[in-house]
Amino acid sequence: MNYLVIGGSSGIGLELVKKLLKEGNNVYAASRHQGDLPQEARFIELDILEDIETLKSALPEKLDGLAYCPGTINLKPFGRLKEEDFLNDYKINVLGAVKVIQATINHLKNAKNASIVLFSTVAVQQGMGFHASIAAAKGAIEGLTKSLAAEFVGIKIRVNALAPSLTATPLAQQLISTPERREASDKRHPLGRIGTAEELAEAAFFLISPQSSWITGQILGIDGGMSSIKNI
Repeated sequence: MNYLVIGGSSGIGLELVKKLLKEGNNVYAASRHQGDLPQEARFIELDILEDIETLKSALPEKLDGLAYCPGTINLKPFGRLKEEDFLNDYKINVLGAVKVIQATINHLKNAKNASIVLFSTVAVQQGMGFHASIAAAKGAIEGLTKSLAAEFVGIKIRVNALAPSLTATPLAQQLISTPERREASDKRHPLGRIGTAEELAEAAFFLISPQSSWITGQILGIDGGMSSIKNI
């Protein structure tokens, strides 16, 4: 099967690429830098803030799944957030996903049973201070997920999203850069620790693969219980 992972050179995207390859799939990984991508992955140099028209010609005619993994962590008091902060978060998290889906829609249709996986955040449902910009952008992702799931049922494309809490990835490194910060982050989660990129990749693999063939329009919380359990 053929899969495309946007942002596949690090963090959750990289772990998903590895998982898909391990299961014997053809994987196209698009990002600005090749990073630590396995040699078996087919690297596509891509900046989602720029013109991505060339993406179409780099892909096979049939695409069984798409995972859009780029994200941002821009945590500031609301009074310090500028218009540029909101625009940048929206461009990377939402418009990037829109551009990629529009560019690959015909490839996905050709599979006749494809899957799209997007990424939200626990901060959309669980109000958190200093998250206004990123939560606004990811809230749009949740709306996009459900709208596209409804629109795409007729062309046999499922659309779901994962809503993680803090996960140990390069993007989040600053938030867990000291033992004290790591311990404080761990304690905020009912299960007593933050997530790992591998755990999120396992969930993304489930949603992008035929294993989840009867699931669409869902926002799946992968957050150590944060969104549904009171941490005493």
